Amino acid sequence: MTRFRPRTAPPIRAGGLVAATALLLAAAPPTVASAAPTAAAPVVALGGPAETALHPYAEGGDGPKRSTARITVTGADDTAYEGEFTVTFDLTGAAGIADVAFEPEAGIECAATAPGSATCTGHGISPGRSTVTDLLLTAAKGSEQGDTGTVRITGEAQGAAFTPFTTEVTVGGPDLVMHRLPFDHEPVPGQKQQAPITFTNRGSRAADGVVLTLRHSRGLDIPQRYSNCAYTTDEAWTTARCTVEGAFEAGATYTLAAPLTLKTTDRAYRDIFGYGIHEAGAVRGATAARAARGPAGGSDDVLRAVPAPRPMAARALDLEPGDNEHEADFRTENTADFVAYGDTASGQAGATVTARLGFRNDGPAWIGHLRSGESVAAVDFTVPQGATVTSAPEGCRGVSAEGTALPTGWTGPAPRYVCPTPATVRDDGGLDLAFGLRIDKVLLGAVGRVVVRGPELRAAGLPFDPEPGNNTARVVLNGQSGGPSPAPSDGPGDGASGTPGSATPTPTPGGAGAGAGGTVAPGAVPNTATGNGGSLAATGSPTAMAASGLAVTALTAGLVLFTAARRRRRA
Repeated sequence: MTRFRPRTAPPIRAGGLVAATALLLAAAPPTVASAAPTAAAPVVALGGPAETALHPYAEGGDGPKRSTARITVTGADDTAYEGEFTVTFDLTGAAGIADVAFEPEAGIECAATAPGSATCTGHGISPGRSTVTDLLLTAAKGSEQGDTGTVRITGEAQGAAFTPFTTEVTVGGPDLVMHRLPFDHEPVPGQKQQAPITFTNRGSRAADGVVLTLRHSRGLDIPQRYSNCAYTTDEAWTTARCTVEGAFEAGATYTLAAPLTLKTTDRAYRDIFGYGIHEAGAVRGATAARAARGPAGGSDDVLRAVPAPRPMAARALDLEPGDNEHEADFRTENTADFVAYGDTASGQAGATVTARLGFRNDGPAWIGHLRSGESVAAVDFTVPQGATVTSAPEGCRGVSAEGTALPTGWTGPAPRYVCPTPATVRDDGGLDLAFGLRIDKVLLGAVGRVVVRGPELRAAGLPFDPEPGNNTARVVLNGQSGGPSPAPSDGPGDGASGTPGSATPTPTPGGAGAGAGGTVAPGAVPNTATGNGGSLAATGSPTAMAASGLAVTALTAGLVLFTAARRRRRA
């Protein structure tokens, strides 16, 4: 979350929580007008949740439960606003329905300015989205279930234009709570576990239909498919959104007639299973899920639920959306064999050839850093002697011959390149890279080294890889035999440790290998592609490499919902 810059922000007011007193007693004064836009005025958008559900008012105890609505401003992507600004809250539309207090962001001051009105003031708005304040909302005494009101928000600043925003508050609603499942979190490939999805409506009103969302990473599978579930897949995830019609009453608990089967596949390693429940009207895409009904994967089975014994209530927002979902992490003992490959090429002095190199994942596991998003591995390429890199794949970073950072201001080609992978590498994937090499001097059998290693040189091992001996390959220029594919280096040597070596000396920055050529854009991550273990002769024109992919296993959800236990909420 982008925050307001401390260097220009006023001091934080003691206490941090500013209660808006006497805000719901009388009609509001005229709304503060937004600053008139000018040709050069930056536009600042006010935002927040469109709707917020409130727990019904309860006497005694700790008082009514509080709901939160975060109010934000979104500045221009490339322009920071330096001046002071004021955000005004017109609370008259929620009078008698909601009591409002403020918890402002650091550097923001909020206070009641008149009955039915409050303002928050600050200085400086950074590009992107920033928080102004959290509205702390409770149902007002005397409010009734189903009561709805609005809070209108406007902004004002010298030289900036604010777009207004309105949020709606409603008393009462369902509160769908997903029960956590007791999984074995260290399964073995092939293991199957039952997943009896169970949820309770702890709210004050029935839920009109529900959407069960199931999401699992590539190493997991659910064998069943249902025609009223909408399925989507990508490189790492399979998601099903299953729409179930009916009224799910307040105080009742529901579970599956037959539990799901969660299978750990042969490619599992570090995986995640997420499961959540929401009222159908509150889920974006629920309409699309209904429209997607049909024999998905050839199944005619339909999710069904026992009809509710009373008329369905109008849809409402969930009172506590934070307990609707759970995620389970799985660690599977498995391996993935990353196999490096290189290339051969020949040419006269001055010619530019293409060297194709990289690695493939021979599995059986896929490898994904789903939580951290960090690279799984890196391809470390030492350039053959007598050649200069003229083009490198996007995201590859030039380094010195020792693998350290190049001097500040370095713009030419480098003697060595490090190319990180994405955060996931499929079991049928890898990383395919193409380097343009200019032959400055013809040296028979000039050898460059290709190593697939850990993303950091100081931790170059691949803990999941049982075959470190094939993590190294060669790029050979003007080999005497012009023979087939360069094999991985014999024995562990430098390659097994992740530190590339070379059969011939490699140039250092500013040396023979650092001539003029194209620059490399740092920071980007190359696209995942299917690795080719063979070597291709490069003659200056790229050669197409075969690519293959497996269709992502479709997720499935099972499910006939029925009432497992029901309790009536006390009046």
